[in-house]
Amino acid sequence: MPVSADLDKILDKALENKTLKDVLDAPVAGLAGVSESDARKLQEAFGIKTVRDLGTNKYFRAASALAHLESSAG
Repeated sequence: MPVSADLDKILDKALENKTLKDVLDAPVAGLAGVSESDARKLQEAFGIKTVRDLGTNKYFRAASALAHLESSAG
């Protein structure tokens, strides 16, 4: 089943028409609001170079899971 999503608001213009694989392989600065300086800090602190690295980082995933637990605990 094909899935579509409007990612224009979270991606820089250069990535808007790229495939999902291309977006995931792109530097993390390709996310709207993430500067080159932010990207360098993420790489230095956590070894994060790509959007995929950010999305699969164990610390960010753990924090996201905890936040979801809180919101569903209602």
